[in-house]
Amino acid sequence: MTEEDKKLLHTFEGKLRQLLFLYEELKKENLSLRNEIDRKNAEIAQLECNNKELEAKYINLKNARILSINDNDLRDTKQRLAKLVREVDKCIALLNE
Repeated sequence: MTEEDKKLLHTFEGKLRQLLFLYEELKKENLSLRNEIDRKNAEIAQLECNNKELEAKYINLKNARILSINDNDLRDTKQRLAKLVREVDKCIALLNE
């Protein structure tokens, strides 16, 4: 083996070591990123679950509000009818005089 071949081999070995080092670093970074993706996916799943619960609560509150409005409307309607009945009674009383 000539001196030039030894230099080329030494250069090749150095570049190969550097390449292997970069490979290991990228492998670690890749693993870290995959773990972060897993954490984010778990967080997304939790948020979707919370969102579904909140949507169900919102629908229940909306339905309760509709029932509440109907109760108030019913009360108002009864009061208006009672007022009309009193007015009709007054009119009948005036006609009977």
